[in-house]
Amino acid sequence: EVQLQASGGGLVQSGGSLRLSCTASGFIFDGYAIGWFRQAPGKEREGVSCIRNTDDTTDYADSVKGRFTISSDNAKNTVYLQMNNLKPEDTAVYYCAALTWAIATIRPLDEYDYWGQGTQVTVSS
Repeated sequence: EVQLQASGGGLVQSGGSLRLSCTASGFIFDGYAIGWFRQAPGKEREGVSCIRNTDDTTDYADSVKGRFTISSDNAKNTVYLQMNNLKPEDTAVYYCAALTWAIATIRPLDEYDYWGQGTQVTVSS
């Protein structure tokens, strides 16, 4: 059974940092693309970042460039999202998703094959 487990969310003050983890089971990361998405209350889910695990090529939404860093540890089947200088507008439920073809750009939500359950990130001002 394919599963994605997102973790690492929490409550931080503005300017703080968090590291999210997305661990996969039931399939091998290598050869896939993994994306991070977020959904704030009352808003649509949006792409934040993605990584192509074959060569670690990455992509970021403009709103997080320079603050968030995505990385992958294929040996652990885990992708990380390091989030620095967090802002209140980063508050959302964060989801990871897997795309079973290695594309290095954030794709529309309906193209992703597997989704994790989400982890809450709350940034206080």
